[in-house]
Amino acid sequence: MNDMTGLEMQHGRLFVGRLPYKKDLITSVENFCKESSIDMAVFSIIGAVSSVTIGSYDQKQQVYVSHFEKAPLEILTCTGNISLKKGNPVAHAHIVLCDEEGKTTGGHLFSDTIVFAAEIELQELIGNTLERVYDKNTGLMLWKFI
Repeated sequence: MNDMTGLEMQHGRLFVGRLPYKKDLITSVENFCKESSIDMAVFSIIGAVSSVTIGSYDQKQQVYVSHFEKAPLEILTCTGNISLKKGNPVAHAHIVLCDEEGKTTGGHLFSDTIVFAAEIELQELIGNTLERVYDKNTGLMLWKFI
Protein backbone atom coordinates (compact mmCIF):
# COMPACT_ATOMS: atom_id res chain seq x y z
CA MET A 1 0.00 0.00 0.00
CA ASN A 2 1.30 3.42 -0.96
CA ASP A 3 0.83 6.25 1.57
CA MET A 4 2.36 8.98 -0.62
CA THR A 5 0.18 12.01 -1.30
CA GLY A 6 0.61 13.58 -4.70
CA LEU A 7 -0.91 15.22 -7.74
CA GLU A 8 -0.43 14.54 -11.41
CA MET A 9 1.07 17.53 -13.20
CA GLN A 10 1.68 18.33 -16.87
CA HIS A 11 4.79 19.90 -18.34
CA GLY A 12 4.43 23.53 -19.25
CA ARG A 13 7.06 25.82 -20.69
CA LEU A 14 10.74 24.87 -20.50
CA PHE A 15 13.26 27.63 -19.83
CA VAL A 16 17.05 27.60 -19.98
CA GLY A 17 19.08 30.63 -19.01
CA ARG A 18 21.79 32.30 -16.98
CA LEU A 19 21.32 33.75 -13.53
CA PRO A 20 22.57 37.33 -13.06
CA TYR A 21 26.17 37.93 -11.97
CA LYS A 22 26.67 38.98 -8.33
CA LYS A 23 22.97 38.61 -7.46
CA ASP A 24 21.29 36.34 -4.95
CA LEU A 25 20.51 32.92 -6.45
CA ILE A 26 17.18 32.29 -4.70
CA THR A 27 15.88 35.83 -5.28
CA SER A 28 16.84 35.67 -8.96
CA VAL A 29 14.91 32.43 -9.49
CA GLU A 30 11.87 33.73 -7.60
CA ASN A 31 11.89 37.03 -9.51
CA PHE A 32 12.06 35.20 -12.85
CA CYS A 33 9.09 33.04 -11.85
CA LYS A 34 7.07 36.05 -10.73
CA GLU A 35 7.84 37.97 -13.96
CA SER A 36 7.00 34.87 -16.07
CA SER A 37 3.78 34.02 -14.15
CA ILE A 38 5.14 30.64 -13.00
CA ASP A 39 3.41 29.20 -9.91
CA MET A 40 4.82 25.64 -10.04
CA ALA A 41 8.13 24.39 -11.43
CA VAL A 42 11.17 22.22 -10.88
CA PHE A 43 14.68 23.43 -11.63
CA SER A 44 18.33 22.44 -11.84
CA ILE A 45 21.32 24.78 -11.63
CA ILE A 46 25.02 24.36 -12.37
CA GLY A 47 27.80 26.95 -12.12
CA ALA A 48 29.63 28.70 -9.31
CA VAL A 49 28.98 31.02 -6.38
CA SER A 50 31.22 33.51 -4.60
CA SER A 51 29.43 33.00 -1.28
CA VAL A 52 26.77 30.68 0.05
CA THR A 53 24.34 30.30 2.94
CA ILE A 54 23.39 26.66 3.54
CA GLY A 55 22.04 24.65 6.41
CA SER A 56 19.97 21.78 7.62
CA TYR A 57 16.80 21.34 9.63
CA ASP A 58 17.11 20.43 13.31
CA GLN A 59 14.16 18.06 13.65
CA LYS A 60 14.13 18.12 17.46
CA GLN A 61 14.12 21.91 17.83
CA GLN A 62 12.21 22.41 14.55
CA VAL A 63 14.48 25.20 13.32
CA TYR A 64 16.94 25.58 10.46
CA VAL A 65 20.59 25.81 11.43
CA SER A 66 22.53 27.69 8.75
CA HIS A 67 25.97 29.09 8.10
CA PHE A 68 27.48 31.57 5.65
CA GLU A 69 30.71 31.01 3.75
CA LYS A 70 32.45 33.56 1.53
CA ALA A 71 34.56 31.54 -0.90
CA PRO A 72 34.62 30.58 -4.57
CA LEU A 73 32.63 27.35 -4.77
CA GLU A 74 31.57 25.20 -7.72
CA ILE A 75 27.92 24.12 -7.88
CA LEU A 76 28.04 20.36 -8.41
CA THR A 77 24.26 20.14 -8.32
CA CYS A 78 21.40 22.32 -7.21
CA THR A 79 17.84 21.09 -7.50
CA GLY A 80 14.65 22.63 -6.31
CA ASN A 81 11.05 23.44 -6.87
CA ILE A 82 8.78 26.45 -7.10
CA SER A 83 5.39 26.65 -5.43
CA LEU A 84 3.32 29.38 -3.85
CA LYS A 85 3.57 30.78 -0.35
CA LYS A 86 1.07 33.51 0.51
CA GLY A 87 0.34 33.84 -3.21
CA ASN A 88 3.96 34.39 -4.32
CA PRO A 89 6.33 31.92 -6.03
CA VAL A 90 8.99 30.66 -3.61
CA ALA A 91 12.00 28.50 -4.32
CA HIS A 92 12.89 25.50 -2.18
CA ALA A 93 16.36 24.22 -3.12
CA HIS A 94 19.17 21.97 -1.99
CA ILE A 95 22.73 22.33 -3.20
CA VAL A 96 26.02 20.42 -3.28
CA LEU A 97 29.21 22.46 -3.73
CA CYS A 98 32.95 21.84 -3.87
CA ASP A 99 35.93 24.06 -3.12
CA GLU A 100 39.19 24.38 -5.05
CA GLU A 101 40.53 21.22 -3.35
CA GLY A 102 37.45 19.18 -4.24
CA LYS A 103 36.03 19.08 -0.71
CA THR A 104 32.25 19.01 -0.79
CA THR A 105 29.54 20.55 1.31
CA GLY A 106 25.84 20.93 0.86
CA GLY A 107 22.43 21.36 2.34
CA HIS A 108 19.29 23.46 2.21
CA LEU A 109 19.98 26.62 0.20
CA PHE A 110 19.18 30.04 1.65
CA SER A 111 19.32 33.60 0.36
CA ASP A 112 22.61 35.37 0.66
CA THR A 113 24.04 32.96 -1.90
CA ILE A 114 25.76 35.13 -4.49
CA VAL A 115 26.08 33.90 -8.08
CA PHE A 116 29.43 34.06 -9.88
CA ALA A 117 28.15 32.21 -12.96
CA ALA A 118 25.14 29.92 -13.11
CA GLU A 119 22.98 28.25 -15.74
CA ILE A 120 19.45 27.11 -15.00
CA GLU A 121 17.00 24.71 -16.53
CA LEU A 122 13.48 25.39 -15.24
CA GLN A 123 10.48 23.22 -16.12
CA GLU A 124 7.10 24.81 -15.49
CA LEU A 125 4.44 22.46 -14.07
CA ILE A 126 0.78 22.82 -14.99
CA GLY A 127 -2.04 21.50 -12.80
CA ASN A 128 -3.42 22.23 -9.36
CA THR A 129 -1.02 24.77 -7.87
CA LEU A 130 0.41 23.70 -4.53
CA GLU A 131 0.80 26.23 -1.73
CA ARG A 132 3.24 25.96 1.18
CA VAL A 133 1.54 26.05 4.58
CA TYR A 134 2.72 25.39 8.12
CA ASP A 135 2.76 21.69 9.04
CA LYS A 136 2.29 21.22 12.81
CA ASN A 137 3.92 17.75 12.82
CA THR A 138 7.25 18.89 11.41
CA GLY A 139 7.29 22.65 11.97
CA LEU A 140 8.02 23.08 8.25
CA MET A 141 6.25 24.95 5.48
CA LEU A 142 5.10 22.02 3.33
CA TRP A 143 2.79 21.57 0.35
CA LYS A 144 -0.89 21.47 1.23
CA PHE A 145 -2.80 18.79 -0.64
CA ILE A 146 -6.54 19.32 -0.96
